[in-house]
Amino acid sequence: MSLKLNTLDDFQLNNKTVLIRVDINSPVDPHSGIILDDTRMKLHAETIQELSNKGAKTVILAHQSRPGKKDFTTLEQHAHVMSKILNHSVIYVEDIFGCAARETIGHMKKGDILLLENVRFYSEEVLKREISPQSATHLVNKLAPVVDYFVNDAFAAAHRSQPSLIGFTFKLPSAAGRIMEKELKILTGAMDNVKKPCTYVLGGVKADDSIHVMQNVLENGSADYILTTGLVANIFLQASGIEIGTTNHNFIENKGYNEYVDVAGDLITKFKDKILIPVDVAICEDNKRIDISVEKIPDAPIYDIGIESIKLYAQIIRKSSTIFANGPAGVFENPEFSIGTADILNSIASSSGFSIIGGGHLAAAAIQMGFEEEINHISSGGGACINLLAGEKLPAVEALKNAYFKKLNDNL
Repeated sequence: MSLKLNTLDDFQLNNKTVLIRVDINSPVDPHSGIILDDTRMKLHAETIQELSNKGAKTVILAHQSRPGKKDFTTLEQHAHVMSKILNHSVIYVEDIFGCAARETIGHMKKGDILLLENVRFYSEEVLKREISPQSATHLVNKLAPVVDYFVNDAFAAAHRSQPSLIGFTFKLPSAAGRIMEKELKILTGAMDNVKKPCTYVLGGVKADDSIHVMQNVLENGSADYILTTGLVANIFLQASGIEIGTTNHNFIENKGYNEYVDVAGDLITKFKDKILIPVDVAICEDNKRIDISVEKIPDAPIYDIGIESIKLYAQIIRKSSTIFANGPAGVFENPEFSIGTADILNSIASSSGFSIIGGGHLAAAAIQMGFEEEINHISSGGGACINLLAGEKLPAVEALKNAYFKKLNDNL
């Protein structure tokens, strides 16, 4: 998979106005409104600091949550937090592309950093549309004339097709930021040069994502083992003819995943030797963990994979040369049912193989449990990472590639 993108090294940015799209979407306490985790802001600090150091006037475009959610709020607090992280004043303007935003941009000096308002406050950002019309939006038409370059550093949102992620690449010289560049180099590099044996550990509650990845890597032959955990495992248990109980069956149905039981059945038929399902599970009875064979699952919620399954999975992980993992093994937020997730992460961390963890809950668990330093790469983008592994093109990345080839052709 070729990676031909402009980066910050391709443009002279001194005294230029640079519009950068980042993903600083952060957990916010619904009661106090206080930001609970600044991890994503710290990640983007590298690119933003570099732009400022190079003398650019840096204009930041970002979102927080989406309409209808309790944490859908302004970016005023984000500006305060980012100022502390960067040790540099981050100006905040309560506007996206109106007169206030454009006038503030016009008065910026070298090294200044400006954060515009939550881009999802504007309806065009959340409407579904094809890629090319994104450049015809008011957001792009108003901001493009007052900036010189566009930088996309929002890998975590790269699977979205939205004006702030795609539209500017049609009208401005565009480049990938350092986070975008790093993620794509590591992920595409690992996918292009898979060392065998290669193991995928797929779990969590977003079973459709994991099963799409599974289909892709089994069909193209890159996966030697698929270890199923979480809701993914429950779907495969049911597809294998194992009775998982009405409670767990209803949970699959309520999530809208009934169709994936048939998909799982087909995958088991085709790739039986490569797909492993749990031999035991941990159920919740009276708020306590009980490990039980999959042949004897009562009508009780499955909250984790069982101890024997953990041992089996750990053996495979430790002998793997490449390990991709996405989604926790169970309800890891509850200490009683964090064993599966913790032991799998420990196996990945202690293996000699090259390891990548998708973003989202498993990444949070890895950091929370102290495995961050032992894992080769923890992706900043759950949805983007999993889509890339599933062989899907990321709209924002494709837009940057097109901008690269446009520049190349313009120079001929």
